[in-house]
Amino acid sequence: MFTGIIEELGTVLEADLTPRGGTLRISCPGMWRELDLGESVAVNGVCLTVTGTRDGSFTADVSPESLQRSTLGSLRRGEVVNLERALRLDSRLGGHLVQGHVDGVGRITEIRVEGRGRTLVMDAPPGIAAYLVEKGSVAVDGISLTVSALRGTSFSVAVIPHTLAATNLGRRRAGDAVNLEVDIIAKYVRSYLERGFSSRVGEGASTGGGDLYRKLVEGGFV
Repeated sequence: MFTGIIEELGTVLEADLTPRGGTLRISCPGMWRELDLGESVAVNGVCLTVTGTRDGSFTADVSPESLQRSTLGSLRRGEVVNLERALRLDSRLGGHLVQGHVDGVGRITEIRVEGRGRTLVMDAPPGIAAYLVEKGSVAVDGISLTVSALRGTSFSVAVIPHTLAATNLGRRRAGDAVNLEVDIIAKYVRSYLERGFSSRVGEGASTGGGDLYRKLVEGGFV
């Protein structure tokens, strides 16, 4: 689990990737000595497992699923990536709960300079856009951001100068593809509502949620 607060910008040193999977080696001078084998690190929002560390860098295996769901397959040597270590239970939750399980790929359609910051307009696949709400949270390349506007499958996020400097968003251009992960809470709420809270927990044990769903409908909330 992550928070969407980027700790360090890494640089891709090696990208040995095929549709069947592969490996990445990423330079991270600030954190590499603290990384343990088997530890989770989010790379542009994708949760990867550390398989080795050396000379200011770490290596990680990339599964076919991660390549299909994200932009990792297009990474090349020299590219800058967002890095975040997994959340500790005694840490502050500065962003929002991010799993590192990318839902899909969106695309930046417009970048507007507003003062010292920028507004990024992005297009999301319909299945992802359905979970977005204005003022809700979304992870873009692993960065916790707030949806400032929403229209159909298009949404906007306002990016402050600090985020532009501390992440790779300052290097993004219109047309670039980005990894998107929606709020896990939104996923659960939508799932429960679509199923009418009627699923059962264990054999013969009902959640009792059917009554709650009926009350929501009767009250005009659904």
